[in-house]
Amino acid sequence: MTAVLAASVLLLTAGCSSDGGGPPRAAPSPSASPSAAVSPPAAEETPPAKGAVAVVRTVAEGLASPWGLAPLPEGGLLVASRDEGTITLVDTDSGKKTELGEVPGVSAAGEGGLLGIALSPDYASDRMVYAYFTSASDNRVVRMLYDAERPAGEQLGAPDTVFRGIPKGMIHNGGRIAFGPDRMLYVGTGESGRQGLSQDKGSLGGKILRLTPEGEPAAGNPFPGSPVYSYGHRNVQGLAWDAKQRLFAAEFGQNTWDELNAIVPGGNYGWPEAEGRSGDAKYRDPVAQWHTDEASPSGVAHAGGSMWLAGLRGERLWRVPLKGTAASAAPQAFLEGKYGRLRTVVAAGGDRLWVTTSNTDGRGTPKKGDDRILELKVS
Repeated sequence: MTAVLAASVLLLTAGCSSDGGGPPRAAPSPSASPSAAVSPPAAEETPPAKGAVAVVRTVAEGLASPWGLAPLPEGGLLVASRDEGTITLVDTDSGKKTELGEVPGVSAAGEGGLLGIALSPDYASDRMVYAYFTSASDNRVVRMLYDAERPAGEQLGAPDTVFRGIPKGMIHNGGRIAFGPDRMLYVGTGESGRQGLSQDKGSLGGKILRLTPEGEPAAGNPFPGSPVYSYGHRNVQGLAWDAKQRLFAAEFGQNTWDELNAIVPGGNYGWPEAEGRSGDAKYRDPVAQWHTDEASPSGVAHAGGSMWLAGLRGERLWRVPLKGTAASAAPQAFLEGKYGRLRTVVAAGGDRLWVTTSNTDGRGTPKKGDDRILELKVS
């Protein structure tokens, strides 16, 4: 149990501490002759250089160390508590919170605990919820049956371990998981404070992994028989795809640069040899970068042609408008200091985002109502 396109890079000073093919050609119309020319591929639309963010409402309050966030197709949001090891259902209309259950085996310490969650690509039929967590010995991915008919607190089935053996530490546990357009499971890991793991393709630390839903290395991965999809990462906590199914990832730097990267199979993203843009052809340069006190990007989501990154230390939401896999304009910051630390951002459809705060994680200053989920309207 134990693999989107070449990125054009643009240096954008705007980096972190501890704490993711063009369209087909149009077919000829029935009346066209076989020799008629087909239409060329439509050019990608570039979003405006400047955007806007409006806080529509506070969806829920009083959450404890929220980390993973997964919208349900039937409505509602699943929220993972890093420190309590529980998954809670939030009614997005009323804000009511219902604890589904505690995930057994979670060992919360430092930056570890119950981290990312994701729904099975066959959730409508199998009702499986995947979770990444820190155990006593490693970081691992499990899946659990969610049965809404059972009593509150008992709605999660026993966890089935899908993948284990990811290095753990008090810092840099990675933790974001997401199913891609290819229905494969992508896993962002950290180097657990051991820098040498990131460049070691035989290690699971400091990587993005690509797995089948059953936890096997996915077919087509760049290193045969290996779950490793990309390497040279420090601490990946954000994965998102754009409208063309290209993967982007948010990454914590050390003292100088945090990064938004466009991920290619087998790409080496430089850590610890490079932090931020290096210009060295051996490494993939970031799409955008920030000083570490301005970002610490954890979650990332795509909406309106831009990538949106939630900043922890930076206490702000970053917008990076895209042209292909390059930034089309300088990053723009929103909500600076208004809600404290921001951990997770998830596309909510159309021009909406869900964003969680992270002020009860031991590094923030909680205010009344923390932590909370916000609904944003963005452009």
